Amino acid sequence: MPTTRDAVVVGAGPNGLTAAVELARRGFSVEVFEALGTVGGGARTEELTLPGFRHDPCSAVHPMGVGSPAFGALPLERHGLTWLHPELPLAHPFPDGTAVTLARSVGETAMSLGPRDAGTYRRLMAPFVGRWSTLAADFLKVPWDGLPKDPLTLARFGALGLQPVSLLSRRFRDERARGLLAGLAAHVISPLRTNSTAAIALVFALAAHERGWPVARGGSQAVSDALADLLRANGGVIHTGVTVRRLDELPPARAYLFDTSPTALARIAGLGSAYRGFRYGAAAFKVDYALDGPVPWTAQQARRAGTVHLGATTADIDTALRAAVSGHAPEKPFLITSQPTVVDPGRAPEGKHTFWVYGHVPNGWEGDLTDAVERQIDRFAPGFRDLVLGRAVVGPPQLAARNANYVGGDIACGAYSGLQTLLRPHLARVPYATRHPAVFLCSSASWPGPGVHGMSGHNAAKAVWRRLRAR
Repeated sequence: MPTTRDAVVVGAGPNGLTAAVELARRGFSVEVFEALGTVGGGARTEELTLPGFRHDPCSAVHPMGVGSPAFGALPLERHGLTWLHPELPLAHPFPDGTAVTLARSVGETAMSLGPRDAGTYRRLMAPFVGRWSTLAADFLKVPWDGLPKDPLTLARFGALGLQPVSLLSRRFRDERARGLLAGLAAHVISPLRTNSTAAIALVFALAAHERGWPVARGGSQAVSDALADLLRANGGVIHTGVTVRRLDELPPARAYLFDTSPTALARIAGLGSAYRGFRYGAAAFKVDYALDGPVPWTAQQARRAGTVHLGATTADIDTALRAAVSGHAPEKPFLITSQPTVVDPGRAPEGKHTFWVYGHVPNGWEGDLTDAVERQIDRFAPGFRDLVLGRAVVGPPQLAARNANYVGGDIACGAYSGLQTLLRPHLARVPYATRHPAVFLCSSASWPGPGVHGMSGHNAAKAVWRRLRAR
């Protein structure tokens, strides 16, 4: 008779690995199966352009990783993970050469917004500064997992966060502050009038002040490798290069956790139309650059920042988001960019740099946004194209081919709209469970959603070990 494992995990992204680690550390036998040749999911590092240039194909900057309650409880530093912090977490430049900055200090950030909005920003952040640990723990877990650690702070955050960022922005008088908030909220690829986008802006701003927006030394692969090494140290086993098509191809186990899209889980586990109401969102269009020098930003603040948002005004950002969501490629895409070599020069040959850029396009879009991307960069960094030594361009079909979780190029693994915003993947007391008693979803399609933070895997692992202990 084959040995029955306690848990089998399908998919070795950060959530799958976190779930596996959580279970293995509690004494459960765990095996992980990954289709690609290495672990990583959305946290990988590869030579995409030229030899010696190490790029992150998906996630590169990790505000939610360094502030994750799941990662914070694990000794990842002992397994090779080092966070590197740029001088400024974020700059949001304007075409006139000025910029607002999201700094580690609330006061420095407020001052960059100008005298008319500095006080408003300080008042907005005041109830939450110094409370990241309890707020993150309460916000990122699910309601069935005990009472909030700080219910008053969570309630105050919820009252602000449930509104659209377009409404929250009305507290500010000038476009500089409004543009900063719009850019933060745009990470979820949804129009600015979408409910709960204010929560995204607030979480990213507070993360910068409380934990920073770091990169992982050597690239995002270091996050996945640290989780994998910790799993093996606790007796877990990882199999790579194994594509799972049916549940009966896996070893017998008491529980199966899927770090996959809901569509893939339903197909593999034979759950038919279990997730037919789940919606995928707009896609990413990604360009990785090998550069002959640093990006020549006009705004000096952008040269000190690890992340730079390009899409000056609220109107510009919202127009770009609406285009992508409604099925059109934006003429002026909103871009999220990072130059990891600002703080991690070893990712490129001496004197050279890597540059990470993506914008938003319709799900499944097959066009080429490269020229529009580079025109947008040139608005804020004239002469940029002269520095390009090589580029790796990846549209929605290629993103989906590289990572099956990105259905149609949706890197968020699910649209941020309607009830699905808060009830991922569907309305259920335990959102990680399925109608198959031994099958669970632990990917970013489940609460709390996208990002390299491991919390979907952490929460799913809790649901699994409670189920296993009850048997």
